[in-house]
Amino acid sequence: MAATLCEMATNFQKLDCFDGGNFIRWQRKMHIFLTTLNIGYVLTDARPEENENETLQDTRKRKRKKWENNDYVCRGCILNGMSDSLFDTYVHESTAKELWDKLEARYMNEDATSKKFLVTRWNNYKMIDNKSVMEQFREIEKLLNSFKQYDMKMDESIVVSSIIDKLSHAWKDFKRTLKHKKEDISLENLANSLRLEEQNRVENEKELKVQVSDVHVLEEGTSS
Repeated sequence: MAATLCEMATNFQKLDCFDGGNFIRWQRKMHIFLTTLNIGYVLTDARPEENENETLQDTRKRKRKKWENNDYVCRGCILNGMSDSLFDTYVHESTAKELWDKLEARYMNEDATSKKFLVTRWNNYKMIDNKSVMEQFREIEKLLNSFKQYDMKMDESIVVSSIIDKLSHAWKDFKRTLKHKKEDISLENLANSLRLEEQNRVENEKELKVQVSDVHVLEEGTSS
């Protein structure tokens, strides 16, 4: 039992506290945690019924007692994995399954709404000229990671093509070059290409400023 409690404490520290967001991810982590403790079965297996006519009555009682104990621990783990406000809302659910079902009924729908919002954000995202391309690329990567949290998968070639389309007007020539490549471009290769191009543009801009400065110095020397 001591080893089990130690394992429970160690694994529990790895869990995010559920505050109403990213339910699917939290639910999966919690289910893995409960399964590791061998108590997750109470979410699917019904409580063993009492039956005085059973010849193996003592065995039935032991199984029922074990289920009740595991259900209590399971319910406690789920509640303790929630924020204080949600704990207060759901603490009165009598079994782990009732608690689990209540959470699914509410937050699965909210996650569905979040998915629609995420797709809208992706479709409407456009890069701008007065901001680093790589900084904007990292913002896009965060959006893509959010898709993964919801198990929303997109083909990499479609993702790459979409990101190229999001490049700003100042990158129209580079965009055209990328689109005319015959071979498929991976997301990693696209990131490297954008990084190198941005570095080259920064260097060219510095050189141009130096040249302009030199011209001004020459003009001032001539006029004097």
